[in-house]
Amino acid sequence: MPRTNFKELLDAGVHFGHLKRKWNPAMAPYIFMERNGIHIIDLEKTAVKIDEAASAMKHIAKSGKKVLFVATKKQAKEIVAEKVKAVNMPYVTERWPGGMLTNFPTIRKAVKKMSSIDKMATDGTFLNLSKRERLQVTRQRAKLEKTLGSIIDLTRLPSALFIVDVTKEHIAVREAKRLGIPVFAMVDTNSDPSDIEFPIPANDDASKSISLIVGILCQAIEEGLNERKIEKDKEPQQKDKKVMRRELETKDIPAAIIEAIVEEEEEVEVDDEVADESDEDEDIVKVIDETEEEL
Repeated sequence: MPRTNFKELLDAGVHFGHLKRKWNPAMAPYIFMERNGIHIIDLEKTAVKIDEAASAMKHIAKSGKKVLFVATKKQAKEIVAEKVKAVNMPYVTERWPGGMLTNFPTIRKAVKKMSSIDKMATDGTFLNLSKRERLQVTRQRAKLEKTLGSIIDLTRLPSALFIVDVTKEHIAVREAKRLGIPVFAMVDTNSDPSDIEFPIPANDDASKSISLIVGILCQAIEEGLNERKIEKDKEPQQKDKKVMRRELETKDIPAAIIEAIVEEEEEVEVDDEVADESDEDEDIVKVIDETEEEL
């Protein structure tokens, strides 16, 4: 059954493209006609692309992987944050920090810095700081929260990206392409869909258009998560990793074999004990400063 219909897309203004003089020739297959100097998007093709994207996203969610949503333009921020938060997926609605994907370990350090500051507030460390130092740390925490708070649960690289306006988010597209991460995106008539695995030809400026398409994809993600939960409930409970290791150690099995049996897919995280603290602070300050410049 189709996820949407022609009337819904029409009512949301999904068909309105940009002025003819601003078009990208690569979008020609998705343009229905020109009216009053404005390109009109072929909504039949849009509906098909939405179904394809929704089906793929449902499978990603069902497999337990993450989709990172990126929408930093003013009219998309609140819509994406509200809808994506409801399905517990990470999102970026402020500025895209350069290296979010290609320099992911540094981003994880910055996220861990937030946790360490929170710990300071609860274990009494704050009491040993001067008023000026407490103010500096609090401000640092607020800046990190604004930029990276929405990806705090993203402990490894996402399996896919969803982007509103690939022209504005070209850095995110480039990073994803470099790492082989598939991209879902709303692509308007002024954009190039060539590097997008799942392009959805649509008006990426109107809030109603953005809300409709993001809502459909979030619904597909929710369906995938629900199906995953049902399947998990049917499976026998897996043994805890530590319990499994203890049981294997009592059977005189070589340590290397035990690790091979117990080992799970490693998450892309940085060990706080191994990381160079001076380098960590330098990298985190860089992320904060870059964010502040944009603000």
